[in-house]
Amino acid sequence: MSETDQPTPGVPAKPVPVLVPAPPAAPARASTRGSKRRTVGWVSLIAALALALGMSFIPSPYVIEQPGPVFNTLGTSDHDGTQVPLISISGATTYPTSGALDMLTVSVVGSPESLPSWAEIVGAWFDQSRAVVPVASIYPPTVTVEQQDQQNQAQMVNSQQEAIAAALTKMGTAFTTTVSVAQVATDAPATNILKAGDTIDSVNSVAVTSVDTLRAAVTANGDAAPATLVITRSGAQQTVQITPQKASDGTILLGIAAAAAYQFPFTVNIQLDNVGGPSAGMMFALGIIDQLTPGDLTGGQKVAGTGTISADGTVGAIGGIRQKLYGAEQSGATYFLAPASNCDEVVGHVPSGLTVFAVSTLTDSITALTDISSGSDTGSLPTCDSVQAATK
Repeated sequence: MSETDQPTPGVPAKPVPVLVPAPPAAPARASTRGSKRRTVGWVSLIAALALALGMSFIPSPYVIEQPGPVFNTLGTSDHDGTQVPLISISGATTYPTSGALDMLTVSVVGSPESLPSWAEIVGAWFDQSRAVVPVASIYPPTVTVEQQDQQNQAQMVNSQQEAIAAALTKMGTAFTTTVSVAQVATDAPATNILKAGDTIDSVNSVAVTSVDTLRAAVTANGDAAPATLVITRSGAQQTVQITPQKASDGTILLGIAAAAAYQFPFTVNIQLDNVGGPSAGMMFALGIIDQLTPGDLTGGQKVAGTGTISADGTVGAIGGIRQKLYGAEQSGATYFLAPASNCDEVVGHVPSGLTVFAVSTLTDSITALTDISSGSDTGSLPTCDSVQAATK
């Protein structure tokens, strides 16, 4: 008897000639109980499906980070529908390049105004290339999406300037640095003394050539006596005195946000629309150096990497390192330069076929590229595994 031939509960079956007495009532009662169990099963299944369907529309308090677009700093980018060089240099001799120095991005699925559904969140949980994070970690509740985008864009602009400065510093090319006041805190030592836009020329006769030298000079002064600052305001120099204060963590502060501005001997233009944040700094610096030096850094290889950069060549940690590893692997890169300070997130999460080297400075990155491009043994280069092992 097929499944379609089963008797329907409560409906008499067609008479069939038999040579034995009709079955007793007990089996009939058993059949009724089985039907009830099947009914309950169907109800449970329908309820589960309804719940799953509902979850597919209910927003979650999370957003999803996933691999974003990949850009070759030696190649082109889209600008208003036209492909333009991602890095262009005028006023200096440049040289041909080959291969790729890829910078990675992370795309965020969702925003406070449009949150992913629970179904999307569950799918992301089972995808190693994606991460589920609280929406507040990407979009703080006190900051609008527009403000967050503006902050990310400001970080991108600053990272480009730091990348140019780092590249020229590495090459020994001179340029001018000025440090200015970006913001003055309320009820701080510098309140009513310094103004946004002031240039800080020196502290206690020590020339201020970077934010780091400013910080060091203020720290050396301490909080027991006033520091003498020479500043330029509206084109005129003047001398002011400020007594720093000590923060709860022991840091000596003036109570200002300072920013460095650079005057370079030639023009470097980095054209990359709709991408924010500081994490491409190292790759920008490498792309600039590759154009300004004979030969090529990659030897035709496809190398990806990430990391912030400062004018002195220090490579800093970034967010979304795991998504960037998978973005590099998906784009066909075989080598990846990762900040050593991100190694704790890298170990155990490297996609198959991708070799990751740990770097702490721009010099480390160039050393790695030199070994990669020459085809020499890269076994002596630090990896995240070796960096982590050394910290234990």
